[in-house]
Amino acid sequence: MNFLRKRLDSVKHNFEKGGKLEKYYFAYEAMDTFLFSPNTTAEVKGVQVRDAIDLKRLMMTVIFAMLPCLIFGMWNVGRQHFIAIGQTASVGEEFWIGIIKTLPIIIVSYAVGLGVEFIFSTIRKHPVNEGYLVTGMLIPLVMPAGIPLWQVAIATIFAVIIGKEAFGGTGMNVLNVALTARAFLYFAYPSQISGEVWTFLGDGAKTVSGYSGATPLALAAQSTGNVVNDLNNFGAGWADGIYSFWNMFLGIMPGCIGETSTLMCLIGAAILVMTGVGSWKIIFSVFAGAFGMGLFLNAVGTNPFTQMPAHYHLVIGGLAFGAVFMATDPVTATQTETGKWVYGLLIGVFTVLIRVFNPAYPEGIMLAILLMNVFAPLIDYFVVAANKKRRIQRATV
Repeated sequence: MNFLRKRLDSVKHNFEKGGKLEKYYFAYEAMDTFLFSPNTTAEVKGVQVRDAIDLKRLMMTVIFAMLPCLIFGMWNVGRQHFIAIGQTASVGEEFWIGIIKTLPIIIVSYAVGLGVEFIFSTIRKHPVNEGYLVTGMLIPLVMPAGIPLWQVAIATIFAVIIGKEAFGGTGMNVLNVALTARAFLYFAYPSQISGEVWTFLGDGAKTVSGYSGATPLALAAQSTGNVVNDLNNFGAGWADGIYSFWNMFLGIMPGCIGETSTLMCLIGAAILVMTGVGSWKIIFSVFAGAFGMGLFLNAVGTNPFTQMPAHYHLVIGGLAFGAVFMATDPVTATQTETGKWVYGLLIGVFTVLIRVFNPAYPEGIMLAILLMNVFAPLIDYFVVAANKKRRIQRATV
């Protein structure tokens, strides 16, 4: 690290005022503060001081919370690959396949996203914020392992420019940036982000007899009888029990790289809540809203999908990942404490409604969160207005 420090110091004068690379100062400053602690800090007193950690440490905490999902997802990519082609492999071999397919997506996400951030910081002459440290990891975790890298690059550029920079940059965006990238691919390149694309097979691979890459959400939407029986019978020929409830809770099934395991998401939730970074109210209310709507549909619904047990909605698809890492985004979520309950509950409710009544978009959590991102300021507005009304009434009694 001393070598890097000396190297950065030796070229710093080129980027300072009057230097030949003056206009690229904020690109230099971003690299400097990414590698080392900044020389300047905020005043030790003042209303701006709300915690002992800075934005960079807060973002790193979120990344640490995502590591269980990332590591498990890497192994699961390899595990599903060998199950699909009917071969047995060691844990190391399964994990290696996952690294080969996942690492390039992560590199592309960070390289392209930070490149766009550096360009905008140079044009607008402002420092590069740390927000993309989290976004750059979220984007790969909500992608299938076989997604073309050029599509990841285009989606990342679209998300950073339209989802964030168009609104003013970090802290100003209305929509969750990572979900904006996912939504872009969902509508622009649906054949690579939906359907039976969730298992990496490899060029020329021959799958076992009866293999299907359908997700449990797709199976539930297509079911004409008992959804639970259909899920349990589905993989009998090539992966018995792959869509049992507990296997879906563990996440050993086809799906996005980091979304399949509810258990790993809950471990991440524990890290976020214990460190005070994530809102337990939002996480809990998303699960509660989905479970409550599932129970309601069980009581009044008529088609097989509405009769699927409510607790299955909690482990199918990306609900857990969305509840823990997307809905709790401090920029796009509600800010008031009461608003967090309303926001989370509505995300859970809309997720199940979209899943059950719109088979074209079986993964409802993405659209539900993006929809509620738009309404989050309105929820806060009504919560604050209600508080003001109650205070005025107390003051006039």
